Parts: sequence; structure tokens; C-alpha cells
Amino acid sequence: MQTRPYRSALYIPGSKDRALDKARGLPVDAILFDLEDAVAPDAKVAARDTLNAALTTGGYGQRQRIVRINGLDTEWGKADTAAVAAMDCDAVLLPKVNSTDDVDALAALIPDLPIWAMMETPQGVLNAADIAAHPRMAGFVLGTNDLAKDLNSRGRPALATSLQLCLLAAKAAGIVALDGVYNAFKDEDGLRAECVEGRDMGFDGKTLIHPAQVAITNEVFGPTADEIDLAQRQIAAFEAAEADGQGVAVVDGRIVENLHIVTARATLAKADAIAALEST
Repeated sequence: MQTRPYRSALYIPGSKDRALDKARGLPVDAILFDLEDAVAPDAKVAARDTLNAALTTGGYGQRQRIVRINGLDTEWGKADTAAVAAMDCDAVLLPKVNSTDDVDALAALIPDLPIWAMMETPQGVLNAADIAAHPRMAGFVLGTNDLAKDLNSRGRPALATSLQLCLLAAKAAGIVALDGVYNAFKDEDGLRAECVEGRDMGFDGKTLIHPAQVAITNEVFGPTADEIDLAQRQIAAFEAAEADGQGVAVVDGRIVENLHIVTARATLAKADAIAALEST
């Protein structure tokens, strides 16, 4: 079970010095430095140097630094890959992954950097289990806008099957799964509702397009005080029951078994990791 926090993953254009600098002070768990959709075609070449300079300067603390390149089938993809291989980052994010062949192609060019996959095509969703199981795969990012376009669908409910297939594949492989973006960045109620839905489905966090979305996302995807308290009491009760030769305990009128303790300990580990991240 994933304990390192990935509550919020904010897209930052790799071409914008001001945005790259501002990201150093944002309370996000991960930054998706973008060389793809957020960068205009005539700025893509210069964006590599701009992003490399920002990452070399550093100052991003314990935030995960993930760079999204252009697809290898584009005129920028291979040069992006060569640039990222020399950058001080934690992972590379490949857009529009359709199969393990796409992952193999990137892995051959960057032999030692964890790979994340944008899951945003129908073919990719249908191959999600194989992609997640690839030995270099570290995380899924759901590209819900592109997926909705390809499906010609309207509304979040129409994506439910795709979201769940990708989530099942990620959980089976033990990798991170991040929900897609919420486009209406000024709609706090809508964002909160979609975060709650994604959290309850099992996503580790959500990708964001605006700093104004960070606080709500961190709140929803982080353990609450009540959840931390319950986890502590479950562990204490179960350990006491074990010491008495019992295999189960009762907390708040509910049976507590070992499987609940696994979740409880993961909750506390995540809370500790969040506290450590926010103290840096």
C-alpha cells in the first residue's frame, strides 16, 4: 500500500520561469513539469533548457519532480528524452501510452529513471494491466480530458469503467495512481466532490492545473484527525487482543482484524510522511 504522499500533483509549464519559481513554495506533493501540452510548439525546444536550469538550481524540497515529455512519435520526443536523462528529476512521464511497446521504447532511451504513464487512450486503458506490470513502471496519471475526447463521452460517470480498470491495474502492480484534472479551477465545491470520489475509489491523489486547487486536494486525500485517531485505537486494541491470545478486537462496536491493522498502519505512515514533507 502506497504511503508516500501523492495527494496533489500540479502541472507546471517547463517554459515558464515564473511558474517554475513559484512551484518551489507550493505545498504540493509532486510537480509534473510539462514539456508537452502546456508548452506551445514554438517554445518546446527552449523549454528544455529553461526546465533544466530550474531543476539544476533546485529548491523543490521533498516534492517528487516528474517531467512529462512529448511523445516519442512527435518531432520533439527523442530530444526531450535526451534532455530529461540529464536533468535532476525523479521520474519521466510518457504521454498517450498505448502498450508496453511504448514503455520499452522509452526505457531503452533512459535506462535508469522510473517511468510514469499517461493513461489517456482507449487502447492504453485496455492494456492497463500489462502496462502497470512493466518492471520500469512507477505510476499512472489519468488523462481524463484526452480520454473523454477519444471516447466521445460527456461527464465523469462515462469514464467510470476506464478509471476503475486503470486503478485495478495500478493496485495489482503496486504502483501509484493519480486521478485526472478538474478543469473548472474556480469551482471549489465541484473540485471537492471529484476529489472525494477519486479518494473513495482508491486513487492516491489528483493531478491539478492551478495552485488554487492544492489546499482542497491535500485536505481530501490526506488522513483526517478522526482517521488517525481511529487507526491508533485499532492498533492498540488489536495488540492488546493478541497479547490476550485473541485474533480479533472490537473498536467502536466493529470487529478489527489483521487486515484492518494493515490499513491502520498505512494511514499512520502516510500521516507521518505528510508531516515530514510539510516540515521541509
